[in-house]
Amino acid sequence: MSGDSILLVEDNPNDVEFTMRALTRHNLASYVSIARDGATAIDFMFGTGAHADRLGMDKPRLVLLDLKLPKVSGIEVLRRLKADQTTRRVPVVMLTSSAEERDIATAYDLGVNSYIVKPVSFENFAVSIGDVGLYWFSLNRQPHES
Repeated sequence: MSGDSILLVEDNPNDVEFTMRALTRHNLASYVSIARDGATAIDFMFGTGAHADRLGMDKPRLVLLDLKLPKVSGIEVLRRLKADQTTRRVPVVMLTSSAEERDIATAYDLGVNSYIVKPVSFENFAVSIGDVGLYWFSLNRQPHES
């Protein structure tokens, strides 16, 4: 696992497939890890539970996080990531079907880096994922971990 990876946190199999197809189309799928619920995402990021073998490994360069997840909500995952010294700088993009103002405001209050409402069509979705990838992997600069 390298710092040029993406953690996709998504429980809907169709959205996982669409996201992977879009990332592949934009040459961004070289290393994507998938967590299908919030508890797995937390374990992955902190090297606990089933992902205890990841303890001390590089964090992903980007987290694509759904809002509505089983076990632990996307909001709680975001809260945990942004509250911890070791994960707070990892960019988190909320990628969700919710356009509710309350959800958007809560996500930004907790430190989300971007909030994207999933487009309905695959073509629009692929463009959105490509834009996200271009920004976070080509244009954005992040500090090196000390």
